[in-house]
Amino acid sequence: MSTAPLPHHPVAVVGAGLGGLTLARVLHVHGVEAALFDLDGTPDARAQGGMLDIHDDSGQEALRAAGLHEEFLARVHTGGQAVRVLDRRGTVRFAQSDDGTGDRPEIDRGELRGLLLGSLPAGTVRWGAKVTDARPLGGGRHRVTLADGTEFTTDVLVGADGAWSRVRPLVSAARPAYTGVSFVEADLTGADVRHPVSAEVVGGGMLFALGPGRGFLAHRETDGSLHVYTAVAAPEDWLDGIDFTDTETAKAAVLKEFDGWDERLRALVADADGALVPRRIHALPTDHRWDRVPGVTLLGDAAHLMSPFAGEGANLALLDGAELGLALAARPRDTEAALAAYEARMFPRAQASAVDSARGQDLLFGADAPLGLVEVFSGRGD
Repeated sequence: MSTAPLPHHPVAVVGAGLGGLTLARVLHVHGVEAALFDLDGTPDARAQGGMLDIHDDSGQEALRAAGLHEEFLARVHTGGQAVRVLDRRGTVRFAQSDDGTGDRPEIDRGELRGLLLGSLPAGTVRWGAKVTDARPLGGGRHRVTLADGTEFTTDVLVGADGAWSRVRPLVSAARPAYTGVSFVEADLTGADVRHPVSAEVVGGGMLFALGPGRGFLAHRETDGSLHVYTAVAAPEDWLDGIDFTDTETAKAAVLKEFDGWDERLRALVADADGALVPRRIHALPTDHRWDRVPGVTLLGDAAHLMSPFAGEGANLALLDGAELGLALAARPRDTEAALAAYEARMFPRAQASAVDSARGQDLLFGADAPLGLVEVFSGRGD
């Protein structure tokens, strides 16, 4: 009795985040179809996060390769490149308005993801498809198993599945480690009307209110809300001691870390609407790389998870996806050469950005904060 062959996809991408979608879009532009598998049941199953600044030399290059740059520019947040830096007393130490000439325009992450999704043929993404296992078959081919028991094979397997990638173990034993900083995220909705003081403190773009070992990072979103990241340098188990099911109790516990700070800054947490969301910041080693493994590679956070303190994560994911797509399209009969060429460019670029991100963490929360960041923004620092 013969067994029916498994479905086969020449290129299979695990994860429909920014990097995976960019890869699929660039391949589609060049006449190569990819199948994407994402664990979320629908495209809007989860909130996609806040604003992203898309850099001209990385994220925007990727969007140019994807043929989506003009559509991206039509969606950017006017005024979003404004920056304010305050100290713990609420004193403005640096401020810069958005005059429209900057090279890092802001866009809502959900808007950007929607742009990429809408550029792909219907059915490119298989939703509710959680990968539970992937194993080599030889010759660069892999067999992938989903949570519902279905399986498929592929010639090129790409892990675009984030920090806790299920594909990464095929090429690397590395796992993300806690960086020493934890976030508590909050939102203030309808800020100009409901929270006018906080709206004024944050301004039109990004706020850094910093002191040694802690601070408030916040930005204005396109819907008029403020998204706040309260950052604390703390042991990995600090968040475990806070009951986030009781929002008022959680607010009090977080604000205890900011005793003596200006009340306008404390209000970014005290007046927050809805529940607070805890998040530990993890990173892979700054020099993470692997030897060439036939038929499989990684991109984005799966390849080089780093702290967010250089603003590079989303930009690198976009550029990874574009460069991998271009490499595969240029070498349709030699995928190993394509994967090797992609990794040769990706590894040093990712290491440089990861080092910058680690330095950024020290810069933002060092003993002299916010002076180091003020010097950088003023052109006096590194």
